[in-house]
Amino acid sequence: MLTYHAAVLSPDEVARCRAALAEADWQDGRATAGPQSALAKHNLQLPESSSVAKELGELVLSALRRNEEFLAAALPLKVFPPLFNRYDVGRSFGAHVDNAIRFSSAGARYRTDVSCTLFLSDPGDYDGGELVIEGPHGEQRVKLPAGDAVVYPASSVHRVEPVTRGSRLAAFFWIQSMVRDDGQRALLHGLDAAIGEARAALGDQHRAVIGLTGAYHNLIRMWADT
Repeated sequence: MLTYHAAVLSPDEVARCRAALAEADWQDGRATAGPQSALAKHNLQLPESSSVAKELGELVLSALRRNEEFLAAALPLKVFPPLFNRYDVGRSFGAHVDNAIRFSSAGARYRTDVSCTLFLSDPGDYDGGELVIEGPHGEQRVKLPAGDAVVYPASSVHRVEPVTRGSRLAAFFWIQSMVRDDGQRALLHGLDAAIGEARAALGDQHRAVIGLTGAYHNLIRMWADT
């Protein structure tokens, strides 16, 4: 399941991120790549331990906690501390699949069920740099406004096209979901949306709304790891 989430960060929060990243010390992105990804990864990245990455990571996590659409789609149990990357002209990330398990710099372990890219550069700031996600219905090419995010299965083959003008800034991270199966998450996400429409049309006390809500929570009980 691939979902888009508008305005995860406000314009002021995006500006704060960009100002901090403009003064940051970047390193070769291959420092945090697995053996296969390192062959395809050609970008710059903030060290996870840097004070800038930690400060901006907390900003992103706070924004995610208040974003109901993100919470409904990802059903997060744990969110990996956000990382930040930069693609200048000529830089790219070839086709790859994210590692199934990630360890934070603090040693915490995360199963990567869901990947997320949060764009910090507007599309007009750079050419190229599209995030291309392969799925059962073909490729999805993603290039979103600054502050918007895309959520997709970490098991997907994906890549970042070469940047040909400007620089592309983004935060990226992984989610260990309460529901690890993507098909189950998609079913729950669709049911949650249907409940919202039913509530708006029928009211919270309608028996159909109560029944749908009960079915949603019973499926969560059946499938969730907590």
